[in-house]
Amino acid sequence: MASPLTALIIDDEPLARQELQYLLEAAGEVSVLAQGSNGIEAVSLIRTHKPDVIFLDVRMPGLDGFAVLKKVLALDRKFHMPQVVFATAFDQYAVKAFEVNAVDYLLKPFDAKRVVKTLEKVRARLASDGPSSEAVASQSSNGAEFGSDAAAKLDALLRMVEEQAAQASGLSAQGAHNLAKSGKVVVRAQNRLLLADQKDVCFAAIEDGRISVVTKTVEGDSNCRTLEELMDQLDPEQFWRAHRSFVVNIQHIREVVPWFKSSYQLRMDDRKQTEIPVSRSQTKRLRELFNL
Repeated sequence: MASPLTALIIDDEPLARQELQYLLEAAGEVSVLAQGSNGIEAVSLIRTHKPDVIFLDVRMPGLDGFAVLKKVLALDRKFHMPQVVFATAFDQYAVKAFEVNAVDYLLKPFDAKRVVKTLEKVRARLASDGPSSEAVASQSSNGAEFGSDAAAKLDALLRMVEEQAAQASGLSAQGAHNLAKSGKVVVRAQNRLLLADQKDVCFAAIEDGRISVVTKTVEGDSNCRTLEELMDQLDPEQFWRAHRSFVVNIQHIREVVPWFKSSYQLRMDDRKQTEIPVSRSQTKRLRELFNL
């Protein structure tokens, strides 16, 4: 009897990770060694566990799925890359458009029969000892090295997936403008794309490349990659960059809290009453806003 496949699941959505692990275990003869929630964790887990296969989300905070492959190979040019299955919430033709040589893709929400077929492909690939995703590495006199052509393909594929994500969520260049005019903000939560009214957004924060958006009832991720990009969609009369890591809705500031050395914190009116620092460069703006 063949030994079970060893696998890693890398996805920034906890529910997606749980669902995929359940489907893999239900399919049988798969041992999930670990789960990761972002690209930085993925790089470490891949190098530590050296699994047979990685189920890798395309869009993640910090490092996206394609950047993970580039990073792993950049750290060790001779690393034997496991088989890779991309997971995406967006149309599969973007992933199929380039020869990244992944074994397969899984479209979210996951389908049990599709997962079984994917596992069959992984086993067949391993049994034939065919080229895995390390085919994206080019061979040179110095050993396996991530080639510029392969890197360009990955970058182009990432841009294509980003464009699809923008179209799917209404955040293409024109869509972002229309969205700003509509007074809506896209919040990704529990594998759903929710449209929140700007007036209901308490604040947004960035940490480890991930932008979270908080309202009184919903907390989720923004599809924007930077706070500057998010700010372009928000009403500048209502939203203020109080700190390099925080954008706040002035209408949702519950209290201005004096802090040490003439600095301040803002206590927001979200459910957690989050306290947000005001950077020293924004202290003057704070005093102007509230006549302090």
